[in-house]
Amino acid sequence: MTYQITVLTGGSTPERDVALAGAAQVVAALRAEGHRVAVVDTVSGFLSAARETELLTGAVDREPPTDAELEALRARELGPQLVELPEVKEAEVVFPVLHGRQGEGGELQALLALAGIPFTGSDALGSAIAMAKDVAKALLRYAGVTTPDWVMWPSPTESIVALDFPLIVKPSRVGSTIGLSVVEALDDLEAAVEHALAYDDDVMIERFIAGRELTVGVLDDTPLVVGEIIPEHAIFDYECKYTPGMTQEIFPADLPADVAANVQASAAAAHRVLKLRDMSRVDFILSADGGIYCLEVNTLPGLTSTSLLPQSAKAAGIGFGKLCTTICDLAVERCHGTKTRQR
Repeated sequence: MTYQITVLTGGSTPERDVALAGAAQVVAALRAEGHRVAVVDTVSGFLSAARETELLTGAVDREPPTDAELEALRARELGPQLVELPEVKEAEVVFPVLHGRQGEGGELQALLALAGIPFTGSDALGSAIAMAKDVAKALLRYAGVTTPDWVMWPSPTESIVALDFPLIVKPSRVGSTIGLSVVEALDDLEAAVEHALAYDDDVMIERFIAGRELTVGVLDDTPLVVGEIIPEHAIFDYECKYTPGMTQEIFPADLPADVAANVQASAAAAHRVLKLRDMSRVDFILSADGGIYCLEVNTLPGLTSTSLLPQSAKAAGIGFGKLCTTICDLAVERCHGTKTRQR
């Protein structure tokens, strides 16, 4: 089946460029699949063909937008008026390609649900749970999914030191490793916290686990192929994520079958306990002693040319166009109770 789809993108978070780059690929793929696609920036509204060409370049800058740029964008956010746009309220399905707290923190999802507009991805509850990293980690442990020890800032110094150095300091509700620092000693902690606070008022301090970085996509509650990420930098940071050639991404990862199966099982358990739907991407560290640690669960995974969910799906035999259409099918089935796919 083909649909009238509106892709929501842009936004006013530090991950705006990532969203626009992903939207460029999603829009092209959906149109190639025969769908009728409109594009709406949550800041500037409906994009004409000329504005699409200007904004949807597929490129991600090496640095996120500046504070001044973000402030100007936030002042123009459409907010609740978004659902009054004809391109949104008349769509058969809305496909958010947004990142950060405004796009994947639950508020947008609640707005669309209240307006009765079908949309892809997790609902407001699942989105909010996954975005609040400390809440998500507590639920992961409840489900038996191992995750590194952590505390939230502020915490007593002895609780922080007990995690052992090095530590990861990061904003709780921001993705793409924006605002993240690796802290080697207590003297460096304050500066790292201040850096994280520039992006969020919730800051997590987490034990650093050395090892192999793994990732697995989940589609329709089913884990896809496990991949390995080998960045040029010590961590898989913003530059490595969005600069072609700075990271090796290997699908499938070179792992024993039982280890890959355990990673997939943990990804599925994380997806379910956080009450997610349609798709997600779950990131892990495989430590030297064989421990599998869940780092993060992404409810709206990146969809750029270097993104990991599409690679996980491709390794499972699902091309990018089919992936995007399947995500739309899931939303339509859920909202209208119709079967659109051969299972």
